Amino acid sequence: MLRFLSYITAVLVGGLIVFYSLQFTSHTSPQNSQTVSDTPAFFAPSLVAQKTGDQQVSFPSPTPTPSSPTYQSFVNDKLDFTFAAERSLPSVVHIRSEATVTRRSYDPFAEIFGDDFFNPFSSGPRKQKVEGSGSGVIISSDGYIVTNNHVIDQAEKMEITLNNKQRYTAQLVGTDPSTDIALLKIDAKGLSPMRFDNSDVVKVGQWVVAVGNPFKLASTVTAGIVSAKGRSINILKGDMAIESFIQTDAAVNPGNSGGALVNLEGKLIGINTAIATPTGVYAGYSFAVPSNLVEKIVDDLKRFGRVQRGYLGVQMITLDGKVAEKLNTPITEGVYIGEVYEGAAAAKGGIKSDDIITHIDNRKINSTSQLMAELSRHRPGETVHIKINRQGSILDLKVPLLNSDGEKGLNRSMKTTFNELLGVDLQELTKLEKQRYSFESGVKISKIHRGGNLSNLSDIRDGFVITDINKEPVKTVNDVSDLLNNNEYLTIQGRYPESEQVYRYSFKR
Repeated sequence: MLRFLSYITAVLVGGLIVFYSLQFTSHTSPQNSQTVSDTPAFFAPSLVAQKTGDQQVSFPSPTPTPSSPTYQSFVNDKLDFTFAAERSLPSVVHIRSEATVTRRSYDPFAEIFGDDFFNPFSSGPRKQKVEGSGSGVIISSDGYIVTNNHVIDQAEKMEITLNNKQRYTAQLVGTDPSTDIALLKIDAKGLSPMRFDNSDVVKVGQWVVAVGNPFKLASTVTAGIVSAKGRSINILKGDMAIESFIQTDAAVNPGNSGGALVNLEGKLIGINTAIATPTGVYAGYSFAVPSNLVEKIVDDLKRFGRVQRGYLGVQMITLDGKVAEKLNTPITEGVYIGEVYEGAAAAKGGIKSDDIITHIDNRKINSTSQLMAELSRHRPGETVHIKINRQGSILDLKVPLLNSDGEKGLNRSMKTTFNELLGVDLQELTKLEKQRYSFESGVKISKIHRGGNLSNLSDIRDGFVITDINKEPVKTVNDVSDLLNNNEYLTIQGRYPESEQVYRYSFKR
């Protein structure tokens, strides 16, 4: 018992010693201790000192003023998102789309004998109405709305609901599947457009706000930081797909697509497009098309009806440590030029095979997707400033861009022909496409319509190039129509632009 009491006494005495030591330390001269503010260092209104060894390093922190736009993002020296939310919410809309799809009923004979096209007992495909949901951003007071192409792809009807619950039917102005951007128009006046901001000045680590309609929950706001820029995740399909996303950890879910990514001033810096997820819902990261790219695409669609892009005419690959080792070069950043097409803009501008592009218009280039995004800001005939590394020598070149046919003029409106039998849109190959992908001839399937024969009876995707029908070469859209109309049994042969594998599909008219 006596030993137990002695233990208790020792504990009490020790506690008193620690208590008085802490009291004494907390009142020690500031010269001998580090002062800790109740507010985070970034928002402290004066210089904050941090002790590093024997040196004292001072970090100036911003002091927003009432006249500064960023002042609205600070309330009592704490970060606040209400200004950005209030400014952006009236400009974000809900989009409901309707489309007709064809569902194939299960056919056990198809498991044994193949395509149910030949099965007389098959009930055949049945049409079904489906609905889609997404978001959009008002960019003009007279009713122009930008969204994602996949939100309205193949839609027969598009209904727009404003933040004030008013509803309108939208018309499609144009799309750009290469960037997953679409432009819509509603018949309305006096709307609240969102202002574009310069996405080039967006910095990794800055706060951003995502505004949209996830899971049909109207006018939802989430916040996060910019996690990366110039990100490519290989989600867009097609040989000319452009991915140079702003990556953020703001929560984005199905229904947010086409919505706004804004800075703390409530200005548009991106269109939310995709999420990286193993589950189909938000799992940490989302991706937005940068506003500078969106603004140029929208302007092209309004003025020309299609996107006007300048082309270099090269084969290229992103440099990294592994690629640099194979190429025996010490340079691990930039884009390596493997081949320059004869007569293309790159050849005329002085670019050669084995050159490494490091900058375009003084912006550093780290990937092919980033290079394509930079070029997509320019129209044919415009000149870009390209910095290259040629075996250790740095060269600055001025390169006038050409169109897809290797000419300085604007890209002509591509003639698209709908083929009812196949259920697809067809386009003839451009000179650049033939040269780039080694096609002597062929006709490209630019879009496969759900419910058409090719959609129901095969796994052909957009971008497939038909080179032969019944072993007859195809050079024009008219060739396709003639061969389809003059033959009962058909064998379509072709390949995808970036693949050498040949596919054949046979069916009866």
